[in-house]
Amino acid sequence: MRYPIIPKTALVTGCSSGIGLAAATMLQSRGWRVFATARKSQDLEMLVASGFEAVEIDLADEASVGHAVDAVMTLADGAPGAVVNNAGHGQPGAVEDLDREALTHQFEVNVFGLQQLTRAFLPGMIERGAGRVAMVSSVLGNVSLPFLGAYCSSKFALEALSDSLRVEMYGTGVAVSVVQPGPIITAFRHHTMDKVDANADLQASRFSAFYTREMERRRTRVKTPGFINKSPEAVGHKIVHALESSRPWRRYCVSPPAYAGALIRRFFPFALMDALLTRRVRRTLEQG
Repeated sequence: MRYPIIPKTALVTGCSSGIGLAAATMLQSRGWRVFATARKSQDLEMLVASGFEAVEIDLADEASVGHAVDAVMTLADGAPGAVVNNAGHGQPGAVEDLDREALTHQFEVNVFGLQQLTRAFLPGMIERGAGRVAMVSSVLGNVSLPFLGAYCSSKFALEALSDSLRVEMYGTGVAVSVVQPGPIITAFRHHTMDKVDANADLQASRFSAFYTREMERRRTRVKTPGFINKSPEAVGHKIVHALESSRPWRRYCVSPPAYAGALIRRFFPFALMDALLTRRVRRTLEQG
């Protein structure tokens, strides 16, 4: 399906580093006016120094999202041409170790705040007859792994919302694309392990030794771009295509594991997946 050209204005969330910053930089270099969001004051200052129009937003705070919407609507004189929902929160930990507050916060950032933000701009896009929405999901929106149930469930929810929204936007000129990264070299992996300490009862958990080993491994292991692990720019290229192509794809996979995840979801029986993943849990318990 061919979609109309949109104004080259884009709101990109989660631009303090990684995928968001890479996508914002690519768009800016291609003549886009970019409204780049972050939560922390030092990140906002960095974005301003980099030539972006920085907007403060905390997706877990309904009032903050509302203020950000008002700011962008004022700056762009209406809805931007595109919204790139990249900001995310990753809460690791076994399901049994996470309390209600941890799970609620996971969904406030990855689902509720994202939906509130996107919904605010849709009327303007529909009235214009043109718009793009790019949802940055994950390979873990296809395959749920042990010890990442909260994060995976939020990405499954994002995938479902995106599919519904895409069909609902039929005939409006608004295209909705999902970008599914696999392993990307960003600070996100390190930040997620910090949240285990904050939101999981490590000492009481039967997986306490695993948490300790995994935190140490993720904090010390250094990865480099290659066949499996990709740079943030690899995701940025897919986001650019989703916003600029007259025929944006419904889904974009980034890295071989992301393509594998899509195939697994379609063709692997649940019994086989359970058998493979249970081995990891068994090894974790055996290692103590």
